[in-house]
Amino acid sequence: MIPNDTALLVIDIMNPFDFKHGETLAQHTSKIVDPINSLRRYCMKHQLPTIYINDHYELWKADYKEIYKKCHNKTSDPIMTPLQPMEDDYFLIKPKHSAFYGTALNTLLHHLSVKNLIITGIAGNICVLFTANDAYMREFNLMVPGDAIASVSEEDNHYALTMMKNVLKAKIDPTGGIL
Repeated sequence: MIPNDTALLVIDIMNPFDFKHGETLAQHTSKIVDPINSLRRYCMKHQLPTIYINDHYELWKADYKEIYKKCHNKTSDPIMTPLQPMEDDYFLIKPKHSAFYGTALNTLLHHLSVKNLIITGIAGNICVLFTANDAYMREFNLMVPGDAIASVSEEDNHYALTMMKNVLKAKIDPTGGIL
């Protein structure tokens, strides 16, 4: 059972995948859509906050509809469309890899009395790992569903999960084990 003082973070799920290895990352990301949606449904049912933190793609607007439009294409549609934020979800933009760096995330989490984080999204070995590191340094308890993060390389994704488990004391289980 997930504690009541938990928030779900969805990192960088709005992405055009139009870069070197973007197709590979999109293929890996398509596998995490259902697990993230299971977590979103659970959080909605139990009135736990879902917070999207995304790159801004030079728009510098915390407007998910604008970022969605900019990132939407044939490759991104099967990922972004089913994972669009809901009306009650929070949406923040970030300037760098960590969801904490240069954002209001820490203040928002304290305002919501959050102590536990479920961290999902892409890329597992970069933005998810950096966010988990910053969350750990801020003394949040971490849950990272192994089937709800994706990286370009499966090996890098596994390494990131190992680091989060061994160094950041994150609970690493499949989504079903967390729910």
